[in-house]
Amino acid sequence: MFDLFDDDLDQMELIEGALALNCAVKPSVDKIDVMRQLGELFIEAEMKLAHEPNEKLRFESLLRLFYNEWGFKGDQESYFSSDNVFVDKVLERRQGIPVSLGAVLLFLSNKLGLPVSGVTFPTQFILRVDWPDQETQFINPFDGEYVTRSTLKAWMIGHDGPLAKVTEKDIQASDNPTVVGRWLAVMKSALLREESFTLALRCSDIALTLVPEDPYEIRDRGFIYQQLECHSVAAEDYRFFIEQCPDDPAAKVLKLQVKVFDESPTVLH
Repeated sequence: MFDLFDDDLDQMELIEGALALNCAVKPSVDKIDVMRQLGELFIEAEMKLAHEPNEKLRFESLLRLFYNEWGFKGDQESYFSSDNVFVDKVLERRQGIPVSLGAVLLFLSNKLGLPVSGVTFPTQFILRVDWPDQETQFINPFDGEYVTRSTLKAWMIGHDGPLAKVTEKDIQASDNPTVVGRWLAVMKSALLREESFTLALRCSDIALTLVPEDPYEIRDRGFIYQQLECHSVAAEDYRFFIEQCPDDPAAKVLKLQVKVFDESPTVLH
């Protein structure tokens, strides 16, 4: 089970926290091998960037190395695949989504002493680079391209509507627990799409250790139990959601579903 607390996550690299999450959901993930691969990437990057005279040129070279020479890229064809949220698969396929690619790039940047941090921007995970006495720069980890503030605003408008604005809070560096929490949500969503309900249930159980008695997470867990045909347990979760959120539009539908469960023969699991 995922037994790291917020303080634990903040004292390690983001990729390490994400890897611990990966292993908790899918124990077959080989943590030692993943860390070995990451270490090899760092050593290669350190050797190839050693000749660069300053940090800014080192970072530019790292981006070229990561996206061009090593071939990491955003998965355009299967964006919602669970392969894009498990670090071992991201390293194997050299493909991912912003948060997984960003975590690998962030790991390398930090190991190289570069001033890069992660941001859970409302639309996607991005990286910010804070050079001394210069304006902050932003990177889209999906393709390694720089993102202007006007582009960030356009993303926000597309997300929240024409009156949306980018606040300073939106572009501040995020702590690891926040990023890992969002990573977990993306992972659960991907596994549900693939009907990997047993793994999705592990995600839901982990989420409830982080935010106990969250009615929406309990509702989602009920849905997963329903797919696993554990109807009595699903009904318990649905009842909790209905009690906590009686005005939510889903409550009316779930009341009908609970009634169906109650009228059906009990199946023991």
